[in-house]
Amino acid sequence: MDFNDIQNAWNNEKAQNVVLPGNLEKINAANTPLDKIRKNLKNELIMQSVTVLLIGFTPYVYHFAEKWILPFYLMFSIFVAVCVYYLVKLYVFYKRLNKITLKTKDSLYETYFDIRLNMELYKTFGFALTPFIVLFLVGFLYHDFSKTSGFQITDFSSTQLISVFISVIFSILFMGLSLEWWVQYFYGKHAKEIKKVIDELKEE
Repeated sequence: MDFNDIQNAWNNEKAQNVVLPGNLEKINAANTPLDKIRKNLKNELIMQSVTVLLIGFTPYVYHFAEKWILPFYLMFSIFVAVCVYYLVKLYVFYKRLNKITLKTKDSLYETYFDIRLNMELYKTFGFALTPFIVLFLVGFLYHDFSKTSGFQITDFSSTQLISVFISVIFSILFMGLSLEWWVQYFYGKHAKEIKKVIDELKEE
C-alpha cells in the first residue's frame, strides 16, 4: 500500500467519525430525556434512603412488644444490606449519568444501553425487596392480632389461612406489576425518546 492509499484510508476513517450538524442537533435532543432520568433517579435515591431509615423506627412508633424487637431488627438488618447494595449501584449509575455529554453517536448508544441495563437493575432491586415487604406486612398484622386477649395462631381457621395465603400471592403480583409500571413511567418512556433519536440516526 503506497502513501496515497494510506492517506485515502485515513480520510475515509475520519469521515466516518464526523458528526454532521443535523445529526448533532438530533443527538443534543436526547439530552432532555436524559436530564429527566437524572432528576427522577436523584429524587428516588433520596426518597428511598429516607424511607429505609424511617422503617427502622417502626417498632417504637407502633410500640412493639419487647419480644418482637430483636426479630424485627434481625430481618431489618438483612433488608438494609440488600437496599445498600442496590442503592450504591444506582448511585454510581447516577454519578455516571452526570458526567455524560452526548456529543457523538457512540456516546448516545452507550448511554442508552446503560440506561436499559440499570432499568433492569432497578426491577431486580424491587423484586428483591418484595419478600421483605410481605414479611413486614404479615408481621405487622400478626402484631395487631396478638393484642387481642387470648389470641393464638391456631385460632385461624383453614379458610382464613387460605385467604391470607391468597392475599399474599396477589400482593406480590400487584407489587410486581406496580414496579413494572413505575420503571416504565419514570425511566422507560424517556429511554424510548433516546431510542427514537438513535433510530433516526440509523436511517440516515
